[in-house]
Amino acid sequence: MKSASAPMNYEPERERRPQFWRLAMRCAQIAGTVDVIFFFLFHALGSPVLAWINVVSVAMYAGAYYALKYHKNKIAVVLIWAEVLGHAGLGTVLIGWESGFHYYLLMFIPAICVSASRRWAVYALLTLWGYYVALDALMWYIEPLQPIPQTALNIVHLFNLSVVFAMFSYLASYYLSMVVSAQRKLREMATTDSLTGLFNRRHMTYLAEKEVSRFRRSGHPVGFLLLDVDHFKSINDAFGHEAGDRVLGCVADVIREELRAQDLIGRWGGEEFLVILPDTNADKAQASAERIRKAFLARDWRAVIGGDIDVTISIGVSELRTGEDLSAAVSRADEALYRGKTGGRNRVELETI
Repeated sequence: MKSASAPMNYEPERERRPQFWRLAMRCAQIAGTVDVIFFFLFHALGSPVLAWINVVSVAMYAGAYYALKYHKNKIAVVLIWAEVLGHAGLGTVLIGWESGFHYYLLMFIPAICVSASRRWAVYALLTLWGYYVALDALMWYIEPLQPIPQTALNIVHLFNLSVVFAMFSYLASYYLSMVVSAQRKLREMATTDSLTGLFNRRHMTYLAEKEVSRFRRSGHPVGFLLLDVDHFKSINDAFGHEAGDRVLGCVADVIREELRAQDLIGRWGGEEFLVILPDTNADKAQASAERIRKAFLARDWRAVIGGDIDVTISIGVSELRTGEDLSAAVSRADEALYRGKTGGRNRVELETI
């Protein structure tokens, strides 16, 4: 019954989150181990009936574990619910409320709330509440059927309390890591271009505005590179969009390899990329752009595309000026890029004064 933490999820199988079922497998293992300990504990305390009940529990958790292993999640859920409800009820009726077996029922609450849909969560919580209250009320009117000495009862209570405390701690740690992981993934999705792994335009704009604000405070130069892959449409037309996607991924890698750790790079749109170079004036930015252009010429693009073609890039360079905003600096880099395109491509063009 110690695996009351097993997730409850009644959504279609394909929509279920596998991490919850991996957690359920771990909990089934832990619960089975605890029931083995219970077997020997109750034998030592002189209660063989309760000892042999735990043998059945171990078998049910083993069945739940293998059901989860082979993706029979509904069967596993039924086994886990049946074991926890049955074991908690039997343990309480046989040796009393003070045994603490009812604590295990409470472990269902966070698992239900986290992993079940809202409708199923309401049904499950009401069922659990009703069972808990009924078991509590029952013990007002009947005496334990197989009472054990008070010292033994205290030992069982302390053991159950300790197991539940440890399991709740484990679950809290697990769910916290799940939340942190989900937040990290959401943040990455909100800031990253999925194809290239670079910053997306929205986040790049945010970072660029921060650099503009820093420039206004300190006056440190900020360089901008606007890069565009030459004849990218012809690559898509000749080799297909999958090849084009591979090219964009490799383009991002080439640019990234030629930049410093503090430089910022993002996919600005389509086959266009924006690079922000903190503490870099126009001349140094132009040198960086030329280094990137030469790196493209040195790359073996046939291995990327699967055909005999070279990929080149045109780059416009600008430097942020006093009193202007981000759009003005990028616009001047765009004008320089346009001159590079009309001038024959595979060129680096510096902004005009």
